Amino acid sequence: MAAYDVAALSRLIEQFERMPGVGHKSAQRMAFYVLDMPQEEAEKFARTITDAHKKIHRCKICCNLTEGDVCSICANEARDKSVICVVEDPRDVIAIEKTHEYGGTYHVLHGAISPMNGIGPDQLTIKQLLARLDGVKEVIMATNPTVEGEATAMYISRLLKPMGIRTTRLAYGVPVGADLEYADEVTLTRAMEGRRDI
Repeated sequence: MAAYDVAALSRLIEQFERMPGVGHKSAQRMAFYVLDMPQEEAEKFARTITDAHKKIHRCKICCNLTEGDVCSICANEARDKSVICVVEDPRDVIAIEKTHEYGGTYHVLHGAISPMNGIGPDQLTIKQLLARLDGVKEVIMATNPTVEGEATAMYISRLLKPMGIRTTRLAYGVPVGADLEYADEVTLTRAMEGRRDI
């Protein structure tokens, strides 16, 4: 099979190229991997993608991804419902859960305020967050340490201030194994602000 003389192969490569972080060569490898699958396995792979699209939706409480009405974290009675950790993306929930250090609940914004990209507060799940604050004592802003993440954290904290809810920000600092000379000013400032007793 000569490269690119098959329209279906070209379309398959193009679809893989649309994925974030996937270049042309990686897309080619994935396309040929799929073509090398037995027919039954390829159909199962396609069904899995279609099923995920049909079954996975946002939790009606925290907006994380789930197959049920409510995600397993919101449904867990052992979680501290008085603390909400606000994140930009469902992947951030997975990252924090891996630490096994946090026992509260989450709220997924599905993005960050970015006027340059046409994303304002109304495109995020901020209204849903404000609607679930009854009995909440602390909101932890765990948005990314980017200009957009900082702007989003500040916007939400201004909304929460009149409600008397404690609003905290994750302390971002110097990663383990990094040299201080290579750290940027924002990282070092965050590291100083987040310092604690030893």
